[in-house]
Amino acid sequence: MNPNRADAASRRGKAVFATQACGNCHTPPLYTNNKLSPVEGFDPPAGEVAADVIPGGVGTDPRYAMETHKGTGYYKVPSLKGVWYRGPLGHDGAAASLDEWFDPARTGSEYVPQGFRGFDGKARSIAGHRFGLQLTEGERRDLIAFLRTL
Repeated sequence: MNPNRADAASRRGKAVFATQACGNCHTPPLYTNNKLSPVEGFDPPAGEVAADVIPGGVGTDPRYAMETHKGTGYYKVPSLKGVWYRGPLGHDGAAASLDEWFDPARTGSEYVPQGFRGFDGKARSIAGHRFGLQLTEGERRDLIAFLRTL
C-alpha cells in the first residue's frame, strides 16, 4: 500500500504533470501509453507499425537499446504507477531517486550518478528524458510529490 497520500503539494504536482503534457506518454490511469520510443540516432524501419511508436522519440540514451545483443532501437514507455517504490530509475539504473531523475545537473558530463555508476565509477551524465528538467524547484518538488502518490 502506498504510504504517500495526496496533499496540497501533490495536487499542485498533478497540475504540473498536466501542463507539462506528461500524460501524452504517461497516460492515466495506467500512466503509460504502452508505446515504443525510438532512441536517439535510430530510425524505425519503413513499414514499422506507426501506431505503436512515438514519432521522433524523446531523446533517450541509445546505449542499451542499440549496443547490446538484445537491443531493438526502442524503449517502451514505462508506467509511473508505483514509481514511488521502484528504483533505481532510467534504463541503466543510474538515477537512484525521483529527486535525482528531475535534477538538471544529471545531464552534465561531470555528474556522478547516485545509482549505477558503471564499472569504472567515473563521472558521466545521465542521458535521456529531459522532460521536467526546466521546472522551478517548487514545481519539481510538487511534481515529485504527485508521482509518489501513483
